[in-house]
Amino acid sequence: MPRIEPLAPPYPAPIDQALRRWMPPGVTHEPLTLFRVLHRNPELASRMFALGAGLLGHGLLPAIDREIIIARVTARTGCAYEWGAHAATLAQQAGLSQEQLQATTDIDVAANTAWPPRHAALLNAVDELHDTAQLSQPAWDSLGVHYEDAQLLEFLVLAGWYRTISYLANGLLLEEEPWGAPFPAQ
Repeated sequence: MPRIEPLAPPYPAPIDQALRRWMPPGVTHEPLTLFRVLHRNPELASRMFALGAGLLGHGLLPAIDREIIIARVTARTGCAYEWGAHAATLAQQAGLSQEQLQATTDIDVAANTAWPPRHAALLNAVDELHDTAQLSQPAWDSLGVHYEDAQLLEFLVLAGWYRTISYLANGLLLEEEPWGAPFPAQ
């Protein structure tokens, strides 16, 4: 059971509208537990929506790159909740294979899957950020071969955002969504 109980239907009209905005069109399941907990504080949820939706729907990074970053950040933080939600939907839509998704949870991510240089640079940079909260010049230079400055800024914000989301989901003790992909056993 989460530390803060998620809202349950029927939702007040403004909350219902807000939750619908957070979900992709045509989704038949309830809004994510994380969203329903966040709406215990609608003002905070509204502020978070702007950045989260912007990163997912209007970013400059290719969708597959975005999902590799999210999968690795959430795997490194042990956030089974968010890793599983993305692995079940957006990561597959972006083109990540099951083998690649599994590899994002491995300690030595580069050893088990042949990643193209662009994706290897992303994974290395996520690991450096996770371990040190900094990027070495070689990691930065490796990214710079593949990305423009605006994309590099987005990379840093995206990685930090999903670390924040991981802290939130882990701190709340959110259980994986029933439809989410199971987090691989380590």
